[in-house]
Amino acid sequence: MGDAYDGSGSGDAFLRAMWRVSKKAEMGGSVKGGSGGGRGCEGEISRDSVAGVSESPIGSGDIKTEDSSEFVSTLKMEDSSGSGIKREGVDDSLEFISSLTLEEENVARVVPGRAMVVKFLPTTELRMVAVGNKYGNVGFWNMDPKEEEGDGIYLYHPHSGPIGGISIQPFNIAKIFTCCYDGFVRMMDAEKEIFDLVHASDDAIFSLSQRPNDGSCLYFGEGRGGLNIWDLRVGKSTAFWALHEERINTIDFKSQDSFVFATSSSEGTACIWDLRRMGPESLQVIEHERAVHSAYFSPSGSCLATTSFDNTICIASGDNFEKTSHVFHNNQTSRWISTFRAIWGWDDSYIFIGNTKRAVDVISRTQRKVVISLQSPCMSAIPCRFDAHPLEVGVLAGATGGGQVYTWTSR
Repeated sequence: MGDAYDGSGSGDAFLRAMWRVSKKAEMGGSVKGGSGGGRGCEGEISRDSVAGVSESPIGSGDIKTEDSSEFVSTLKMEDSSGSGIKREGVDDSLEFISSLTLEEENVARVVPGRAMVVKFLPTTELRMVAVGNKYGNVGFWNMDPKEEEGDGIYLYHPHSGPIGGISIQPFNIAKIFTCCYDGFVRMMDAEKEIFDLVHASDDAIFSLSQRPNDGSCLYFGEGRGGLNIWDLRVGKSTAFWALHEERINTIDFKSQDSFVFATSSSEGTACIWDLRRMGPESLQVIEHERAVHSAYFSPSGSCLATTSFDNTICIASGDNFEKTSHVFHNNQTSRWISTFRAIWGWDDSYIFIGNTKRAVDVISRTQRKVVISLQSPCMSAIPCRFDAHPLEVGVLAGATGGGQVYTWTSR
């Protein structure tokens, strides 16, 4: 990590912070309501065991989401003249979302050049984001640094091309996985202070994911539509499937049924699969007219949101995700800005996506339209990639084509 460090000052404060958080996570102090377990490979599959796993309905494990009104019961609606928020048909259920604000101290340039991915560290011990950019940099921004840590920004250069994905498990925060278009998957081990090589391929690796509560395997989109499952315990691939005709842009697992996952592809489709019964046909296909840049399950797993270059966001629901509704949204970005990817917030109520007018559009799942746009004088560029903090409701990060990160917080 010392050789890969590309920031100003020293990275020692970052390593110390990561070490502290990692130790607390191992004792179960970093994840609310979690056991800190999941280190093994319970229910994990291999090439030989796929056929032997029992099948279950695609919708199994779905739970009801917490109603958003509980989040806003103690908040008061801000006057629109001073909130910095543009309202369109606001009602009382948007009170919590409309309270999100962007303060000047929550804006920082974390990486040089275009941001490809932004991820919060899944911990409440410190508020930190990891950002991967077009040039192979991975930057970290500690938003609550101690005085001796300066601006809290630490920049590394472990790859030689665009970062395709970042994966961080809450029970092992010191080990952060990154993949790159250069064909490499690396693991940043903050305790050993190395960027270890996990996998090298002649093909580009465009996306990366892990099943919830399982740190034993990596799932990444490799080459032209391939999905590779890499077992970290034995250091080799245990399965490889050609799922799409073009590259896989995102891989996302359901939180309540982690055998079910969704892929988005540049071929113009998003597909839902079940690891227990993989075959030539997916469980469900959501079609778009142009490339699909993302497909993410809602927190409860009962809905799926896809983002396409055809200027629509599709919301799929139902027992088998057979009910679809396409919402118009301008998803056209220039070559200098990463493509828009709509993400879910902290429950199943709202979807967040960038706006070409330097704003954050909020789409209501029930109304199927943009109901509010978050704007701020502090936002000087178009946010294109987002992440909602998994453990802090009301903390939202958006990254831009210039490597800036804007963090919205609730009042």
